[in-house]
Amino acid sequence: MLRYMTAGESHGEELIGVLEGVPAGLPLSVDDIDGYLWRRQGGVGRGARMNIERDRVRIVSGLWKGETTGAPIGLSIPNRSEIPHHKQPPRTVPRPGHADMTGMLKYGFDDANPAIERASARETAMRVALGAVAHTFLRAFDIAVVGHVIVVGGVQASPDRSDWGELVAERDRSPLYCADRSVEEEMLSKIEAARAREETLGGVAEVVALGVPPGLGSYAQWDRRLEASLARAILSIQSVKATSIGDGTETPLDFGRDAQDELFWQEGVVRRTNRAGGIEGGISNGEPIVVKAFFKPIATQRRPLRSVDLTTGEETECRYIRSDTLIVPAGSVVAEAMVALTIVEALLDKLGGDQLDDTRAAFERYVERIPWRAPVLPDALRAAPAPPPEPVEAPAEEV
Repeated sequence: MLRYMTAGESHGEELIGVLEGVPAGLPLSVDDIDGYLWRRQGGVGRGARMNIERDRVRIVSGLWKGETTGAPIGLSIPNRSEIPHHKQPPRTVPRPGHADMTGMLKYGFDDANPAIERASARETAMRVALGAVAHTFLRAFDIAVVGHVIVVGGVQASPDRSDWGELVAERDRSPLYCADRSVEEEMLSKIEAARAREETLGGVAEVVALGVPPGLGSYAQWDRRLEASLARAILSIQSVKATSIGDGTETPLDFGRDAQDELFWQEGVVRRTNRAGGIEGGISNGEPIVVKAFFKPIATQRRPLRSVDLTTGEETECRYIRSDTLIVPAGSVVAEAMVALTIVEALLDKLGGDQLDDTRAAFERYVERIPWRAPVLPDALRAAPAPPPEPVEAPAEEV
């Protein structure tokens, strides 16, 4: 059973993560993790916070001589933008669209800061670190999880998905993490227009898991259906308000025959379409698993929104707190991490194993008995992203 938790505040001393259930014997280092953290910090539209942070992980437990031990893996990411509590002025004007108001009501705060600090998307840095461990585990089974941006501010990309190695290369050359360079200028223009209006933009990220065998998940109970687990994981990401599996937002508009994936025999069962997004009846079917995350424009606006001062009851405007214009590129990396963790959870649920070789042996026995041919992963998907450059001195922080 895979379990994971995060702890820490946006401007606290550090973020903490614990990942339990990874079998012993998996080679793991900070270089397997830091490249994903660096990708999360990048992309057009990021705010001033990412000029301060230089996220590097510390592995504080669960390793022995460079391999996992089967014990919980403890991770830490220091915050360079640390602000002591006594230096944070009380915030009594909740910002619409955030957890300020709901957090104050739920926990009885007279100051929104505790809710702001924990609900912040800064928390996703640790989720990306935990997801990087999941990516490392999946590569041992020739499974890769790829995220990329397909919509920014209503501009739709149409990348070539026939060569995933080339798609990743195109994505990594793009400041938007978008593999369709033909729409890049239009997307960038949308971002500049939003900045000029002092507003924010949303969009859609697509995450694809390649090499996942049939048989993960179950229809036996509602909470074991794989698409349900993926949806929960994606919807847990800050600013995500919807998700879909495969062509889930398009097939409701089709006739029934056009919405299905027919079966053919070609040295094994194959499908020539993947409208179901790799999942049928709650179970992976051997096709690429396709998940989309729909990000709303983030709620923090340079032009303040109307609110109420809860100490006086007077209507007023929110105080602006620095923010991104667009978080979809960074969000695609977070969505990748959540899909990777969910696939590892389903894989271990099916195969078990306290030691990596045991899990791998169970995997090989299973795929030998089913009519499924594993895809050959491009070399570009067989390694972690390059770690970040050496950190530089952090700019002075302003409260």
